[in-house]
Amino acid sequence: MAKSTEEHPRLKLEQYLGMQIKRQRQALELKIADVARIAGISQGMLSKIENAQVSTSLDTLSRLCDVLGLPMSKLFSQYDQQGSTALLVKANEGLEVVRRGTEKGHNYRLLNHTRGPKKSFEAYLISMDDASEEFPTFSHPGTEFLHLLEGELVYRHGNQLFQMGPGDSLTLEGEVPHGPEKLVKVPIRLLSVMNYSS
Repeated sequence: MAKSTEEHPRLKLEQYLGMQIKRQRQALELKIADVARIAGISQGMLSKIENAQVSTSLDTLSRLCDVLGLPMSKLFSQYDQQGSTALLVKANEGLEVVRRGTEKGHNYRLLNHTRGPKKSFEAYLISMDDASEEFPTFSHPGTEFLHLLEGELVYRHGNQLFQMGPGDSLTLEGEVPHGPEKLVKVPIRLLSVMNYSS
């Protein structure tokens, strides 16, 4: 479905820790000799840690973090998050999914959604090409953003009707029943982004 343009190998823990310690030391403009002395280790040992030539004990790592003002918890949580959180979906590669409008001839391609225990947004590219079809109404938590890429339609939100042409956008409260009222000019391509964050 989606690929990043480049795959970077995950850094080994020793490489990551050494890089972060060196980066923090240089940001503070501290010399290796000074940091090593205050942390109670040799200058050679600190150099090896920074260059991932040795594995260090948690005790040594804790002392280095204290000297550099770098919380260990933050250091390890960042290691877990070092992968890219960007996701590229190439044209026509979005995952085709079934939603309430599918039975009416709408085509939904899921462009992406946040991963994890609780999704916070979904993005769809919706295609409609039958001007005579009937439309279901939708309601869901959160906010929805619609951007019309192609075609013309009338979109209903509650008791309001909105005439939309290419380039028009509509932001609406998802709990209020909504959906296409009339397809004025087909084919229609509509970008839909639902934000579930409270």
